[in-house]
Amino acid sequence: MRAVLTSALAALLCVTLALPVWANARHTVLMDVLRINELTAILHAEGLAFGESLNIDWLDGRGGAAWNQQVARIYDRERLAEGIRAGLEPSVTGDTLETAIEFFASDLGQRVLTLENSAREAMADAQIEEAARARHAQISGTNDPRLAQIARMIDAGDLINRNVTSALNSNVQFMRALVDGGLYEMSEDEILSDVLAERDSIEADTTGWIYAFLLLAYSPLTLEELTAYADFSETRAGKALNAGFFAGFDPLYADISYALGRAMVLNMAAEEL
Repeated sequence: MRAVLTSALAALLCVTLALPVWANARHTVLMDVLRINELTAILHAEGLAFGESLNIDWLDGRGGAAWNQQVARIYDRERLAEGIRAGLEPSVTGDTLETAIEFFASDLGQRVLTLENSAREAMADAQIEEAARARHAQISGTNDPRLAQIARMIDAGDLINRNVTSALNSNVQFMRALVDGGLYEMSEDEILSDVLAERDSIEADTTGWIYAFLLLAYSPLTLEELTAYADFSETRAGKALNAGFFAGFDPLYADISYALGRAMVLNMAAEEL
């Protein structure tokens, strides 16, 4: 009897231990169908561009190669991918995981990803962003059917509020780093007050950017395709996937912002020597 119980227990342990391995493999499939490698390349490029703007605004353009190397390390692509996965794994599981894989492995899902990545790269051009924002302003408040489907996506994912919250948290972390590095003397309440004072302007800018980006990205889709994607965004899988992305991005970009702040302090201190 003892031998039988031991064998049964061993079999149970094998099944139990195999489950995380299977889940891990399926999340790797999800990362692949979502083309996270392409996304991290785009995010890395955006980080380098943001680092250059910090160099101009805070270091008078004197950051040089050392600053560029620091920024490149902070926006390391592997780090970005790990942060995204850390958010997706606990958020997208079971049936929602399989549904998300099925949708984004489809022709429509892959086309959506291609369009989103292309639009995100294009929006790095100030003139393209301005034109996309102008297009949104032109149809805002109308009964445009494409705008209605995009509004469904934004509402389903609570995209504006989540992006604003993420931006505010990142700004708080950047200020904390400057204070911790001795650049400023501010209390925690003063940091929060300064950052929250910008909430309305950040929300207005975020709203305009998201609508402009999505209108640009999905312009090649037919209304039927756009509606199908909006339908997916309202499913449990769509909402879980969106929540997973934010669960990954929020702490990831908070850490990045703090790291940028500390690097900024070190570079400013080096300039004074």
